Amino acid sequence: MGSEADIERILWTEEEIAGRVAELAAEISDDLIGAAPPPLVFVGVATGAFLFLADLVRRITLPLAVDFVRVESYGSGTESNGAPKISSDLKIDIRGKHVVLVEDIVDTGNTVSCLIPHLRTKGAISVSVCTFLDKPARRKVHFELVGEGKFYRGFECPDSFVVGYGMDYDELYRNLPYVGVLNPEMYK
Repeated sequence: MGSEADIERILWTEEEIAGRVAELAAEISDDLIGAAPPPLVFVGVATGAFLFLADLVRRITLPLAVDFVRVESYGSGTESNGAPKISSDLKIDIRGKHVVLVEDIVDTGNTVSCLIPHLRTKGAISVSVCTFLDKPARRKVHFELVGEGKFYRGFECPDSFVVGYGMDYDELYRNLPYVGVLNPEMYK
């Protein structure tokens, strides 16, 4: 289990991902140049966003700090339980900072709608969301950005269970360099 044979089809190749990440980094850098005071703080939602976050911040042209927050909402299934809870919080102080929340995928919106107010209570002056994949067909919760915050997305994702490029099923497939649809036989 955990092999490329388990993938039904590839949605985005390694090359397509690299190109889109570069575009997002340039857009964020252009939008936040002059944001005061530096540094920007990029907060990755662990564990799924770690590859995207690493690739993204290496292309940002502004001073930045990086931290992680861990939110539990899936367990070992394919459906969010709808009640995300923060199981590991930030270690750095974000008071008075512009924060970019980096997600692997935004589908129901539950995790983001939990984290944005949490970051605001910690003193962020703006919160933007940068998600690698956006699955608006599954959105259940509307979320509001903070301050001058913007919503950035890499790709709009079909309503399929996807893995690769940091995203998993039961902690497997994160190491795939592309994003693919997991064969439903693997999780039924």
